[in-house]
Amino acid sequence: MSRRRVAILISGSGTNMVRLLESMADPAHPGEAVLVLSNRGDAAGLEKAREMGVATAVISHKGRSRADFDAEVQAKLDEVGAEFICLAGFMRILTTQFVKHWQGRMINIHPSLLPLFKGLDTHARALESGMAVHGCTVHLVTPELDDGPILGQGVIAVRDGDTPRSLAARLLTMEHRLYPLAFRRFLEGETRPVALFDAS
Repeated sequence: MSRRRVAILISGSGTNMVRLLESMADPAHPGEAVLVLSNRGDAAGLEKAREMGVATAVISHKGRSRADFDAEVQAKLDEVGAEFICLAGFMRILTTQFVKHWQGRMINIHPSLLPLFKGLDTHARALESGMAVHGCTVHLVTPELDDGPILGQGVIAVRDGDTPRSLAARLLTMEHRLYPLAFRRFLEGETRPVALFDAS
């Protein structure tokens, strides 16, 4: 079986990146990580990727137009022969042209049960709305922010006394379970959304 070449884009610690790399370390996985790329040279995830034997690259966005930045990212992805992109805490809005080029082959995880709470501050907004549950969504990336076909969702209970910080910490554990599962299923040709639940 020919494995698909996967690039992961990060801006920070890359905890979801680590889980994806751990999953793809299985020789039977349909994907193979060929690059971890960041727009920040100080992103802690870069060192973690190197320790796991994955090539890394840094392309700074500072002082550059979005189009110029995206063009250099695209050139690097072409250089390594990437076929799919996983966004894992990549804090840059990509141009419509770039997204359309990768449409159907670029995946993201968002910390809410989309279509609820697109954008930022999702944990605080969930609490302010009185939600009984919260969650995360793995989806294909489209030009519309936090949109696109859903590949999987993970649901956790909101507890009495939860704060945005406590809710985010518990949800991160769910993200670490959901993202590798949904991505592997997608590469295997399974597009029906997968659901994970943690009612504790």
